[in-house]
Amino acid sequence: MKSKTVLLFAALTLLAPWPATAVEVTEFEGTAHGFPSMLDANGKKIADGEFIQEVEDGRLSITLKYRFKHGSRRTEEKVVFRQKPELIQEEWSWRELKDGDVVRQYAVDFKTQTATAKKSENGEKKEWSEKIEVKSGQTFTGYGFVLAVQNVRERLVHGEAVELQAIGFNPQPKVVTVKITHVGPEEMEMADRNPHGDHFLLQPQIPAIAKIFVKVPDTHIWLTQPPAEFLRFEGPQLEPSDPIIRVDLLSGAESGPARPVKKSEDR
Repeated sequence: MKSKTVLLFAALTLLAPWPATAVEVTEFEGTAHGFPSMLDANGKKIADGEFIQEVEDGRLSITLKYRFKHGSRRTEEKVVFRQKPELIQEEWSWRELKDGDVVRQYAVDFKTQTATAKKSENGEKKEWSEKIEVKSGQTFTGYGFVLAVQNVRERLVHGEAVELQAIGFNPQPKVVTVKITHVGPEEMEMADRNPHGDHFLLQPQIPAIAKIFVKVPDTHIWLTQPPAEFLRFEGPQLEPSDPIIRVDLLSGAESGPARPVKKSEDR
């Protein structure tokens, strides 16, 4: 019995992630205003977006709104960060409305380490509230991962795999380790252009036994080649069971998949 316990402990030790470090700010963000597009997995536009980024009292605030083409559905995401001494996410919220009514609503208060969720299903409203363990400068959610990847870009392109914590919703709040790696330079069709960018893969580290019950898709983020800024996102909109969406920096009715750039074309 003792030998089995030792073997189990050894196996769990091997499965444990390497200690993460806080994300050092390498690129400070300022004021920005843009109009991204949300598309389905086939590259067909489904929503018009507005991106607003502001700096006030030492805080970086970002608001992302999407209004869908069909019906009265819209979504809104808000995030707040500190950029000194490290990139620290302080707040995050996301909600989905239809005909003016809230269908889903999620929020994380990183300072009080509390995550909440509200969801209406079949006319029934459900709510969750969980205390979560937040590691300052290492835990992100939503658009926070775009900024995190921007600031660890150099480490990633030089072959390092970076592990951070993510707060996800299924719809209950959960904290999971995410492994981030650099796939390589790619180009894509976007708004009648062919921009080049760096492709980064975000893989949730779900224990093997849990994968039997929960399937969490990978997320993909593309950044422009230096200076690194957001270019494209692909992954579930919020919950793991949500349809895969694509968000493009340049607004257009359609867009094409990313493909590797030949070395002679790499910029």
